[in-house]
Amino acid sequence: MDPQPVLCERVGPVAIVRLNRPDKHNAINRAMSLALAAAMADLEADEAIRAIVLTGAGERAFCAGADMGEAVEQIDGQGEGHRAGEGINAVATASKPVIGAINGYAYGGGALLAISTDIRLASPTARIRFVGASYGLVVGGSQLPRIVGPAHAKELLFTARVVDAAEAERIGLVNRVVAADALIDEALALASDIAANSPHAVGWAKKVVDAATEVDQGRAAEAEANRALRGSPDQTSRFRDAAGRIVSRP
Repeated sequence: MDPQPVLCERVGPVAIVRLNRPDKHNAINRAMSLALAAAMADLEADEAIRAIVLTGAGERAFCAGADMGEAVEQIDGQGEGHRAGEGINAVATASKPVIGAINGYAYGGGALLAISTDIRLASPTARIRFVGASYGLVVGGSQLPRIVGPAHAKELLFTARVVDAAEAERIGLVNRVVAADALIDEALALASDIAANSPHAVGWAKKVVDAATEVDQGRAAEAEANRALRGSPDQTSRFRDAAGRIVSRP
């Protein structure tokens, strides 16, 4: 039996949500996405929970992005709809503060998931990469400009290069870098500090900041871009090539 794709632990007023496919670098498949969306819905409804920490199981990866094998099956019409966006969207639209504890690789959809959190702490081994342009999509364009500014955002989106933890901290992509063995404790302490404040004031502060940075309009524009791009010969060819490279790795 496959393990639960998402684990949820409650520590007082804080919930720790773990992506739990460490053997697949916590890549998002259909089951994980739906489980993440369900976990976030449960936490939204739980008045005792005032802040959420999101991280990946294991020591190597926060989230390696979409499960490429499953996504290719969908392109070929051999699998159900992938629905990876549902879990990410549940994090992005949460009314409660979400702290990302980026404990390793965060690529593609994993990078998008990371920047969908409100505050990000990273271990020194964190590596973030917005790979969308390399396989014909826009991934992160709606969120990155408000986090790192338009020039840095364009560089990361246009080049699809890897950003290490030190650079991520320097450009504001993460709030700070924390020793790997202290990452969860630091994230939990930060979440506890937030949880001690008025949940109504914190919730409104999140709404105000998001409104000030026009995040909803950005998400709508990114969704429109990917509806136009997804399924084109260029996009499917690039995605198959990327999936083939991942599968062929030793």
